[in-house]
Amino acid sequence: MKLFLDSIGCRLNQSEIEAFAIQFRAAGHDLVSSPGEADLVVVNTCAVTAEAASDSRQRIRQAARAGAKEIAVTGCWSSLYPADAEALSGVTHVVSNQEKDGLVAQVLGLPAETFDLEPVVRTPVPGTRLRTRAFIKAQDGCDNHCTFCITTVARGASRSRPVSQVIHDIRAALDGGAQEIVLTGVHLGSWGHDLGNGSRLKDLVLAILAQSKVLRLRMSSLEPWDLDEDFFALWEDTRLCRQLHLPLQSGSAATLRRMARKTRPESFAALVESARRLIPEVAITTDVIVGFPGESDAEFQESLDFVREMGFAGGHVFTYSARPGTAAARFSDQVPMSVRKQRNREIRAALAESARGYRSAFLGRTLSVLWEAAQGVGPEGWEISGLTDNYLRVSILAPADLWNQITPVLLTGLTPDGLHGTLVNA
Repeated sequence: MKLFLDSIGCRLNQSEIEAFAIQFRAAGHDLVSSPGEADLVVVNTCAVTAEAASDSRQRIRQAARAGAKEIAVTGCWSSLYPADAEALSGVTHVVSNQEKDGLVAQVLGLPAETFDLEPVVRTPVPGTRLRTRAFIKAQDGCDNHCTFCITTVARGASRSRPVSQVIHDIRAALDGGAQEIVLTGVHLGSWGHDLGNGSRLKDLVLAILAQSKVLRLRMSSLEPWDLDEDFFALWEDTRLCRQLHLPLQSGSAATLRRMARKTRPESFAALVESARRLIPEVAITTDVIVGFPGESDAEFQESLDFVREMGFAGGHVFTYSARPGTAAARFSDQVPMSVRKQRNREIRAALAESARGYRSAFLGRTLSVLWEAAQGVGPEGWEISGLTDNYLRVSILAPADLWNQITPVLLTGLTPDGLHGTLVNA
């Protein structure tokens, strides 16, 4: 059987898709690069915003129009709205987040123990999900109760995967040629809290570095209240990528209180200062929500000013959308959509300016790049792009396809969202 695997949303969803890929291949099935080629399409949905939920439904409809014989749907949107998912044309299986680990066995009608086997080496998922980086799930669920977030409802309580399972998956990915490992989770910084043995994320990272041959280890989003200077000392090992994604959500203390976030602007700023002191040239990226209920003009200005002061290397801006089932959806004083959109534009502009400033500091420098995307451009060779360890997007023209290789590049100029350069010793 031919399968197409698709995912919307976070890196955790991507890591789950890669786990499905390993199991389908172990059962003797083939992965294809488009839904039109597939007998079965699996869509891992998202519900973090109204746009993500809409995108999830659209992907399912596209798979049906492409002629897939079966469509299996899982993830946050379908877990929250299973009846809506079942009603979509072509959908034959709806698997909740709580049952997701058994999706492949359920869809194929096989006993779960079929997949209690030696690891099949990772092969990158074809199509738009082709990655040189392997996304490895270390944790799921969340015990926080941010008033805007539907993820706790969709994913459940925080659950840590044991060290042995995480390293098992990392070794399989490395054996399959992955050059970089990205640890993922809904609330990755809470790893270990539920294991009852005093373990914390630092212990997992140290175990990975000691027990695997990982060349690059990157972490997905980390809540600021989970981190301290002791954690940043891990970056003495240069295999750790010099990037931290720390969700801010707002630079206004009053807005953060309504969001039920466990941080304040001053503590966030102190944490960033510590990270920059202990991890030279670290890229700090963030998330910001605009138009949260009750966000006054003064609160938004506080948030905008704080974003500018932080000098982030980049970030994502989300226009607040009420998610049914969350506390914030019931709040009064909802901000008009026109105001939300204008605030989105202003925060985006501030982040773009600071990101450009961060990138500019590396002009004339030589950094190592892991090449991830390549396209032939005729006799000129290949146009390829990839990432440095500090998450700079770099593009070059090269005489050959360097996909999944790490090579040094002299950074010579800025692009709208990254840099371009030339191969060193090419």
